[in-house]
Amino acid sequence: MKKAIFPGILSAMAILVLSSCGGGQKQGAAAGMGGPQPPASYQVFTITPESATLNSDYPATMQGEQNIEIRPKVDGFVDKIYVDEGSVVKKGQLLFRISAPQYQQDLNNSAAAISSAEADVSAAQLAVNKTKPLVEKDIISHYELESAEYTLTARKAALAQAKATYNTAKVNLGYTTITSPVDGVIGTLPYKTGSLVSSTNTSPLTTVSNIGKVYAYFSLNEKQLLDFSRTIKGSTLNEKLANTPAVTLILSDGSTYPEKGRVETIAGLINTETGSASFRASFPNPVGLLRSGSSASVRIPQVIKDGILIPQRSAYELQGKHFVYLVDAKGLVKSTEIEVMDLTVGQFYVVTSGLKAGDKIVYDGNSSLKDSATVKPEEMDASKVYQDINK
Repeated sequence: MKKAIFPGILSAMAILVLSSCGGGQKQGAAAGMGGPQPPASYQVFTITPESATLNSDYPATMQGEQNIEIRPKVDGFVDKIYVDEGSVVKKGQLLFRISAPQYQQDLNNSAAAISSAEADVSAAQLAVNKTKPLVEKDIISHYELESAEYTLTARKAALAQAKATYNTAKVNLGYTTITSPVDGVIGTLPYKTGSLVSSTNTSPLTTVSNIGKVYAYFSLNEKQLLDFSRTIKGSTLNEKLANTPAVTLILSDGSTYPEKGRVETIAGLINTETGSASFRASFPNPVGLLRSGSSASVRIPQVIKDGILIPQRSAYELQGKHFVYLVDAKGLVKSTEIEVMDLTVGQFYVVTSGLKAGDKIVYDGNSSLKDSATVKPEEMDASKVYQDINK
């Protein structure tokens, strides 16, 4: 009877032991699933003051230092054209000759009138010389001498008038040859050889542009003008212009003009139609690359010293406002609103408020973080974060 009971007891005990072990494993697994999760790792970096340059580009129109329309002063036919479109000319260089024979004829007639007037003066002088001794001897009356002297005066006046007419005819004849008033470049030539021209023509014979120095005209709206006035140091307009940094010209093909320019003038009035003020910057043009009428952009730099800059990817936008994730010493995340400038430095924002040097923020601000969450910060090298700041 004892032999029958012993195996059953052993079997029951084995079942109890196995059941007890299995229950412990399940309880351990459940405890592991329901326990606290470790904080997630996020890259963070420490904000350091950085210097950068903000560039503002403004569309501009180029004009030569002088754009002089060449117009005829006399009527006639274009007899000769001595230049071609785009030619570089010097002051005094011959440009056109106008065929106007009437002015040569007027000069000849005036020369003949002078000769006649000179003869009349000589005759009148002889009459005075002849009359004067006779009057002194009382052979003839003093009236005869006065009459001869009056005639001499009239003849001299006629001679002076003839010389004035000659000079006028000479000047008019000189207008038939047209020279360049300045050094510059020839524009279009709308009139060809044989064309009838006059001083009343709508179009000029050509335009000579003095492009040794070229002006770039551009405009700033009221807000930009206020920002410009607040940024540039100086208590007067002249002081602000003197303190304005050198500007750069961006050509129509996107290339940068090698010569630096200066802002010289600011219009005193704001255009009520456009709401903008006109600026003028001048650029040297030693090789004649810039031409009147061309378009470009004037780039005005603004230097930021020891500013707070952050990568754009470190911020996120919500309802028109910018935010970053600020991380404290315990790894606690706080969503913080910041204000940034409209202008950016490449892929970096310039922060005007909300952050300070030494703050730590999450590098990737677009991450699905929540306010007051706890993270495991992975410190980044700030030099690597800011290495592309001015590229």
